[in-house]
Amino acid sequence: MTDPKIVIIGGGSAGLACALALYQKGISDVVILEKEDELGGILNQCIHTGFGLTRFKQEYTGPHYAQRFIDDIMPYHPDIRLGATVLELHPDKTLIYSDRTGCHTLHPQIVVLALGARERTRGNIGIPGDRSIGVWTAGSAQRYLNIDGYLVGRKVFILGSGDIGLIMARRMTLSGATVVGVAELLPYSNGLTRNLVQCLDDFNIPLHLSTTITAIHGKPRVNAITLCTVDANRRPIPETAQRVEVDTVLLSIGLLPDQVLGEQAGLLMDPRTRGPVVDDHLMTSVDGIYACGNALHIHDLVDWVSLEGEKVAQAIAESLQSEAKATRIPITAKGKLAYILPQSVHDGASHLTLNYRVTQPMEKAVIRLVGDGEVVLTLPKTRLHPSEMQRIEIPHALLSKIHYNWSVELSDE
Repeated sequence: MTDPKIVIIGGGSAGLACALALYQKGISDVVILEKEDELGGILNQCIHTGFGLTRFKQEYTGPHYAQRFIDDIMPYHPDIRLGATVLELHPDKTLIYSDRTGCHTLHPQIVVLALGARERTRGNIGIPGDRSIGVWTAGSAQRYLNIDGYLVGRKVFILGSGDIGLIMARRMTLSGATVVGVAELLPYSNGLTRNLVQCLDDFNIPLHLSTTITAIHGKPRVNAITLCTVDANRRPIPETAQRVEVDTVLLSIGLLPDQVLGEQAGLLMDPRTRGPVVDDHLMTSVDGIYACGNALHIHDLVDWVSLEGEKVAQAIAESLQSEAKATRIPITAKGKLAYILPQSVHDGASHLTLNYRVTQPMEKAVIRLVGDGEVVLTLPKTRLHPSEMQRIEIPHALLSKIHYNWSVELSDE
C-alpha cells in the first residue's frame, strides 16, 4: 500500500470541506479515514434545518448540507476509507488504523485532524444517584431517534441548555414525548437565541435557570430526579430540592474536542479550548499536523466548521509550494475572554481572522488589540454571549506593525 501525502481523519463537515478544497486545487494524493460506514459525521443525525446559510446562502438540513460536499467531491474519485478507526497517531505522523480487513499503517507527510467533538457525560459531572436505564447524552438520543427510529423515553427532563439539548426538546415533543423541562446550571442559557425561541418557547417547555439535577432515582429505569436551585457559587440549595417524576434524562452539558489522537501525537493543548494550540494556518505545535472544526474548538455553526476545513486546505497548498518558515508571534487572551484562536500568527501574515468567545453575557464591551505593548485597535461590542462565537478581521496594515506579541483584551469599560 502506497503512503499518501495527506491523510484527513474524519469525513464530516470539516474533513469533507478540506478534501474538496484540496482536490479543487489539484492536490489529489489524499486519503479520508472515516470511522462510520458513511460520510457526513454528526450531520447525518441532524435532520432539522438551519445549516448552510453562511456557506451556501441556502438553508439545509444536516444530511442535505453534507450531501452538497459529497456530491461535489465524488467526481474527483476520492480515496475514502469507511469503517476506518484510527488507533494511533505518532509525532512523526505515522498512524495506525483498523477496518474490516485488519490493521494498517500509513506514513503521510501531512495529517488533518477533523474528528469532531464528543459529548460530556454523567461521569464528567458526577451526578449522584442510581445507575438507571434512561440516562442519555442528547446527541446519543438524537441518533437513536433520527437514524435508528427509537423513541428513548416518554416523560423527559433535559439537563443543560446547549443547542443539541434544545433541539432535542423540540424533537422529542414532536415525536410524542412530554418534555417536563430544561434545567441550566448557569443564570443564562448556553443555546442560541433562535433555538430557545423555536425549541422551548414555541412548545411551552419551561427553562429553569440556576438549577441542576442533584440526584437520579430509579431501578432499573429512571423514575424521578431531584431538582435544586443553585446559589451564586453554583452550589445546590438543599431547601429548594424537589422531586420530579420522569422516565428519561437527556444530558446537554457541553462538547469537548475529540483529541485523544492529538494527545498521542504530543500536540500542545490549550486548556481553554480543550483543543490543540494552532497558528493562523491552523497548524498545531507538530509540523505537518493541522486541526479544524470541532476537533479544534467548539463551533455554534457548521458553516464555520467547513470554512476552517477550506482554510486548512489553502494552508497545505501553500506549504507544498514553499518550505519557508516564518516566526510565530504569540497571541494571548485577557480579560473576559473565554479563549482566542489562533494562539499565534506568522510574522508577515497578510491577514488574520481571530475567533473568540466571552465568559459571560455582556450588553456592552470593548475589545482592545495590544501589539508589542501598544493599543493598536479598539472596538466597541454589543450583545455578546458565550454561546455565540465572534470574529475579528485584522488587516495587514496592523499585522505588519507587530513583531513580538499580541494580546486581545475584553472588558466592559
